[in-house]
Amino acid sequence: MKNTSSELSSCSNDDRDRDITKSPSNGSQRDVMTLVLLFTTVTISCIVREPASELERVLMNAAMEYKTVIITALNEPWVAPNSIFDLFLESFHIGIGTEKYLKHVIGVCVDNKAYERCLHLHPHCYLINATDYDQLSGPNNYMTPGYLKLVWRRMEFLREVLALGYNFLFTDADILWFRDPFPRFFPEVDFQIACDHYNGNSSSKSNWVNSGFTYVKANNKTIKFYEFWCGSRYRFPGRRKHDQEVFNLIKRDPFVDQIGIKMRFLDTLHIGTFCEPSKEVNVVSTMHADCCRGLNNKVSYLNDILRDWKQYLSESFIGNTEKAEARWRRRHRCGRRVM
Repeated sequence: MKNTSSELSSCSNDDRDRDITKSPSNGSQRDVMTLVLLFTTVTISCIVREPASELERVLMNAAMEYKTVIITALNEPWVAPNSIFDLFLESFHIGIGTEKYLKHVIGVCVDNKAYERCLHLHPHCYLINATDYDQLSGPNNYMTPGYLKLVWRRMEFLREVLALGYNFLFTDADILWFRDPFPRFFPEVDFQIACDHYNGNSSSKSNWVNSGFTYVKANNKTIKFYEFWCGSRYRFPGRRKHDQEVFNLIKRDPFVDQIGIKMRFLDTLHIGTFCEPSKEVNVVSTMHADCCRGLNNKVSYLNDILRDWKQYLSESFIGNTEKAEARWRRRHRCGRRVM
């Protein structure tokens, strides 16, 4: 009897041990999985924050690595069929190493018709909230009231982009992209800007700038600089000034040195303008139709240059670009001959 009782006791202990170590029931497994999924969802939602505004949504969707976007400004005349924006987009498609950047371009529109047309052509468009569409949506020739409003509205928008933590390359839409310009930018520099006239020294503040092509990294220094730049609009006497004039008046201000912003000025050999066209089609990255007044003039000359570029690409395939290079050097740029 003692043996039997001992055996039963042993069996009972073994059963309890097995009960303790056996796998949880299916219901318990489901509860654990539910908790894991809930924890994962909460964690991801904390890491990937939902955009707080339409602007943030567009920036997030268009951004490349390191939160960098390419921005251009548009109004109704510039997005009309066969106008500036069509040429701008075409240059990305046929440029060398440029098409990959189209998905990072944001068309910032100042009127409803521009926004509708932009969405028809391009995935990333943003409509600035404005109450004066009538002034912003016209041709806005150089230094007209509408032109000045457009320029400063753009500046305020770029300041907002920096405040949201996004780096940007702003490019006017009347700029053709022939090659990837990013390799031409200086590393470890906060603010880089194109020039209408380049004196050969990328650090010299004597360069005469063109804000239509500007690469800016988002940090405290650039945010403070853009606040200072926008806030200086009415500081200076005389006629109303656009952003480039104000930049040239403040670039040597002690405040700019105090904030420690690092600036560089881009060589017109690579970042060309009609004011100072690049003579070298073999190295030029972009060409800007500035120093060219009137929308029709811009469209006409940009079409001419785009045809020259296509001819250059065609001749490159057969290894003989001499004719295209010569034609590029002779080409008038809105009334200016390259010397």
